[in-house]
Parts: sequence; structure tokens; C-alpha cells
Amino acid sequence: MADSYAKFVNSGAGSLLASKLGLPKPEKLRRFEPGQPPVNGPIIVTGSGSLASSIRELLEPAYTIIDTRDDGSSATDGKIAGLVIDATGFTTPADSLELYETVNPVIRKLAPCARIVVIGHNPESTTTAAAHVAQRGLEGFTRSLAKEMRRGATVQLVYTDLNTPLSSLESTLRFLLSGKSAYVDAQVIRLNEASSPSVDWDQPLKGKISVVTGAARGIGKTIAQTLARDGAHVICVDIPAAGEALAETANEVNGTSLGLDVTAPDAADTLARYVKERHKTGIDIIVHNAGITRDKTMAGMDDARWKSVMVVNITAPLTITERLLELGAINDNGRVIGVSSMAGIAGNRGQTNYAYSKAGVIGFVDSFSESAGHGITVNAVAPGFIETQMTAAIPVVTREVGRRLNSLQQGGLTIDVAETIAYFASPASEAINGNVIRVCGQSVLGA
Repeated sequence: MADSYAKFVNSGAGSLLASKLGLPKPEKLRRFEPGQPPVNGPIIVTGSGSLASSIRELLEPAYTIIDTRDDGSSATDGKIAGLVIDATGFTTPADSLELYETVNPVIRKLAPCARIVVIGHNPESTTTAAAHVAQRGLEGFTRSLAKEMRRGATVQLVYTDLNTPLSSLESTLRFLLSGKSAYVDAQVIRLNEASSPSVDWDQPLKGKISVVTGAARGIGKTIAQTLARDGAHVICVDIPAAGEALAETANEVNGTSLGLDVTAPDAADTLARYVKERHKTGIDIIVHNAGITRDKTMAGMDDARWKSVMVVNITAPLTITERLLELGAINDNGRVIGVSSMAGIAGNRGQTNYAYSKAGVIGFVDSFSESAGHGITVNAVAPGFIETQMTAAIPVVTREVGRRLNSLQQGGLTIDVAETIAYFASPASEAINGNVIRVCGQSVLGA
């Protein structure tokens, strides 16, 4: 559903009225387009940590990198599209002054939809209390700075371990410093020590077999399209009753369709057998996207509503993943990706069942990311207000509030969720394991 308000306040007359009344003016977000530069202008890579110079080399020539002057300002009179700050060298809270000295001189020169990325060390990997404090403080800084940004700009924090190879940063930086992360804001991403192979950045999933459940429509359909765009063969899974829409999705992505009830006791066996027979291999990527809502306040809840949400949203991903791992049907270095929700983080009135199931997805990530083994990573996205048929059915006032209560002052698109999943799915994202990334524009809920 189109955001009529955003369209109006960005028109000539609407913009003038919004300015006079102090109304929110959501920026048209710059999203990824093949063939276009990742960001709309030069970026600065700076910081006193040990990674800054290597990061510059890593990002060239895909990005135009410029220097700063002695006073910290950018060595250009034009707009700055990105700022990467290496804060890995912070060992005491006093070191935080560098953040002010870096950001303050350039903040007014940031281009629309600019990207700021702070890189630190995982506080738990530090060796002194002062260093732990200094690194943990980065989270408060980035979340607060994100709320100060204007015109679609975002701020992220990436924690590395002390032994994280530089190569493992590339996938994350390319995602965050691009339109692929347009609706991802104020997130903390933790990298492990795993190194990442080099990939074709235009087709990082070439030759990979991916499974997307709930692929017939909505977010699932967009996920299938995005994984196919990146080179994967997509097996589109949905309930048999959605056969026509499912076949349409599969045809669009040159994939295959499998009518399957994910709640069936033999769902995992059926899926594993299908992949083995059709492709003579196992699964490289599985996205547990299938989900339902059956909303009622607790006073009006019945056991059928409760049970149906649980079995689809969390029991199915849990049992299917367990069984696929038992069968060895997920290839080494595979990717398991769940779909949580902001409701699972912050709760939502009338959604005790749904919020339980989506918080359960976070528990799913916590557990399997430690136990899957064989180089398999397990992560999840937690969408906020995403423009879908479901949100279009929300009463208009509630819908408008949902759209505006985030730092980007607008709803996200299904592609925003799909791009984050594609980032998790990449072979270059081996170091990303056990993360739940909110795709919510820094929603006030759960912020």
C-alpha cells in the first residue's frame, strides 16, 4: 500500500505545509539498484584503531574514499555519503572523545540517506574493565546518534572479536554502506572469528540451493526474488492451497515450487527427499518465513488461535531444522535464517500468542547458532512496520502511527527484509552467526 502522507509532504504544497506545521517529512529512501553506486557520494574511513587503513584498502575501488582535514572536517566541499569509524582502539572511556571529534565536523555535510558505521571490539573479548566499558559505550552512542539523523541517514555498530579476520568485515560493510540496508538502523551486529571466502558480489549465491517457506506472496515472495537475483536456485514452499500463487512465484524466479504443509510431521523428510532427488545435493540456505497471526487479547483468546500460531511460527522451524540437521540435509557452511518480529522483542497488544512465537525465533537463533556445527550459521530478521497486505488492513490511524514511530518516519518495504536475509545468506557472511537484526527503521518500540 502506498504511503499517501509521505507522497503529499514531499510534494511542493505539502512540503511547505509540513514545514510550517512541523510535521514529519519522511525521506524517500535510496534502495539498491543494479548498476548504481552503493552510496551516492564519497565516504570517509577514519579512526585510531588498527583496522582503518586496511578497511580503506578493502573498500576500494567500489567506494570513493576521501580524507579529513586536520580539524576533522572532510577534504571536500560536497556532501559525504558515508563515514566509517574504527573505534577498536578504545581502551578507556576517555577515548570516546574521538567520536565527537570525528562526527561533529562532518555531520552537517552528510548527504541524504548517508551511512555511518562504527566498528568496535566485542566488549566480552576485552581484557580490562576500562576497555569493556569503553566498547560497551559505543552501543549507546550509535543508538542515540541514529535518532538525531535526518533525511534517511542511518547509524550502525559492528562488533568484531579480537581475532576476527579483516575479510569477514567486507560482507557486513558492503551491506551497511549501501541501499540494501535502507530500513536497517541503529543495529548492533556481532562478528565471529570465522574467515569469509571471496565472492562475486553481483552473484554471491550462484550455484546455491535455497528453500523459502511461505513463498507464495508477501515478504516470502520478495525473499525468493532477491535470493534468485543473487544467483540462487530457489525452492518455493507454501501450503498446497496456495498452489497457483506459489507456482507464479517459482516461475518468476526460475525456481521450483513445492506444496508442503510445514506443520506436517514428515515435512522435513519430504523436503530433504525432494531436494536430494531434484538437485542431487543438500540445502545451502533455508529461510523459515512461513507465519500466521491469530490476534485476540488474552481475555478473548481461544486455544485454537493459540495452538495454530505456535505450530506454524515456531514449532515448524524448530522441528524441521532439527530433523534436517539430523539427516545431514543442510550442507556444510549452510545458512539457516528465521523471521522474528518486533512483536517478539517489544510485545504487542492482542498478540500474546504471536509475540511468544516470534520471541521463540530469537531463542531458536540463540540455540542453533551454537549447536548446528559444520560451519552452518543461524540468524534472523525482526521486521517492524513493513508495507504488506496485512498492514494495509490495519485501521488508518493505527497504521499511520506505526509508520511514523521510527527514526526514518516511514514504513519499510518487503525488499528491506529480503535484502537483510540475502546478506545473511551470502557465503561471505560466514562470520555472522547468532544475530537478530531488526528491520524497523529504529522503531520506538523495542528501541
